[in-house]
Amino acid sequence: MNSSSQPAVMFQDVSVRIDGLTILENICAEVPRGSATAIIGPNGAGKTTLLLALLGQIAYDGRIDVAPLQPGRPVRLGYVPQKLDFDRGMPLTVMEMMVMGHQRRPLWLGRASKAVRAAKEALAAVEAEHLARRPAGALSGGELQRVLLALAIRQEPEILILDEPAAGVDIGGEHLLCELFDRLRIERGFTQIIVTHDLSLVTAHATDVICLNRRVTGTGPVRTTLTTAVLAATFGIHLGLADIQAAQSGRPAPPGGHRHD
Repeated sequence: MNSSSQPAVMFQDVSVRIDGLTILENICAEVPRGSATAIIGPNGAGKTTLLLALLGQIAYDGRIDVAPLQPGRPVRLGYVPQKLDFDRGMPLTVMEMMVMGHQRRPLWLGRASKAVRAAKEALAAVEAEHLARRPAGALSGGELQRVLLALAIRQEPEILILDEPAAGVDIGGEHLLCELFDRLRIERGFTQIIVTHDLSLVTAHATDVICLNRRVTGTGPVRTTLTTAVLAATFGIHLGLADIQAAQSGRPAPPGGHRHD
C-alpha cells in the first residue's frame, strides 16, 4: 500500500491513564488522508487528551501511526490551539509575531525580508493581511484565530490540527472561519483534524467524525455515522433534539440549538 492510500493517522488500542484514572480506553480509529475529521464528544470525553497523545505531549499505551506523504520523511504537523496565553499589553504587532522564530537576529535589530515575505503570504492566505500592523493584544477572537492559522500554515503542514477553532468566535465569524478552513484544506491538500463539541460545525464542515466518550462510540463519514444511537451514546442526556435533527440531516442546528459546553 502506498502512502497516498494509507490513512493519515491510525489510532490502535490507545489508552491513557493518569493517576489511576482512565481518560481514554482502547481507542481504535482512522483519519482518512485529505479529510476534515472532527473528534467530538462532551466535556471530559478525552478529546483534548487524544489530541495531546497525537502531538506526543502525553504518555499513552497502544499505537498512533502517522503516515507521511513521502516515505522516509517526517510528517509536518500544524497546530492551532484553542487559545494563546500572552501578555496583551506587550508592544508586539501581528507581523512581529509572525516572524518570531523565523529569523536568527532579534526583532529589535529589524525584520528579515525573507521572513516578512513569508509572513505576508501566510496572512494573505487566511485573508488577514490587513492585520499585519495591528497590535497582537488588540485582536478579536476571530482575528487571533486567523493569525494562529497563518502561523500554522507557514509550516506547510501535511496534517493541520485545530483545537476548538470556534471558541470565542461569534456565529458569523465561525461560519467564515470554517469556509476558510475548507478552502485551505482543498487548495493545499492537507488533512484536517478538528477537536470540537459543536455539532453545528461538524455537520456543516466535517467529512468524517470520531465520536468519543472515553471510548469510541462511532467513527466514519459524518452523514452515516451520526445516528440517533451514536449521538445518544456520545452525549447522553446532554444532547438536544435540535442537535439530533441537525446531525441526521447534515444541516447546522438552528440558533436555538444546544452547544455542549
